[in-house]
Amino acid sequence: MDLSKLEQSLGIVFKNKDLLQQALVHRSYLNENPSFSLPHNERLEFLGDAVLELAVTEYLYKTYPDRSEGELTSWRAALVNSQILAKIASELEIGDFLLLSKGESKDTGRGRQYILANAFEAVMGAVYLDRGYGASKDFVEKIVLKELPKILEEKLYRDPKSLFQEEAQEKFGATPTYEVLKEWGPDHAKQFLVGVYLDKELMGQGQGPSKQIAQQNAAEEALKRVESRK
Repeated sequence: MDLSKLEQSLGIVFKNKDLLQQALVHRSYLNENPSFSLPHNERLEFLGDAVLELAVTEYLYKTYPDRSEGELTSWRAALVNSQILAKIASELEIGDFLLLSKGESKDTGRGRQYILANAFEAVMGAVYLDRGYGASKDFVEKIVLKELPKILEEKLYRDPKSLFQEEAQEKFGATPTYEVLKEWGPDHAKQFLVGVYLDKELMGQGQGPSKQIAQQNAAEEALKRVESRK
């Protein structure tokens, strides 16, 4: 696969092209193509997640010396969540180069969002191995931290679960409860569907690779529903 267009989009020409290629291999692709020459991208994703978090943490620590640990933690979480990373991956057109199974390639919902976010983290890991931490930090500041002004201006660092709890207590005098409606998939790729309720009314549903993420997504849907009632 010719990855030169993706390298141009990333602003990085890789010395080891296999690292970039591996970052784009989803586990499902190998299930259908077991003889493929490279492993899937999950180890690179693991590494890239840590590099991304360190680069963002270092930037926030140095740039905002008067802010508390709690504030910086919220800002960092908003910058590296799956929604933002999937958006960035889409802008970089990473999805056009992903190697997926036929089934996964048809998914356009939240599952696709997580695949894109994970692929971005894997690319981050590939950048680190190929170019080192300095280049990785420059990449993060150029590609990821440009989202920070909007996050701060629109207070997107306040997570949906906390926001919905405040809204529910203020408007309805009730505290939301969360229930796992469904879970599926192997241990390494579990998915959860969670519902959020006010009393017995289902206010929103959310899916994710952990119960916590699914709860946040359910709260986000519930917030939109409450907003539409105003």
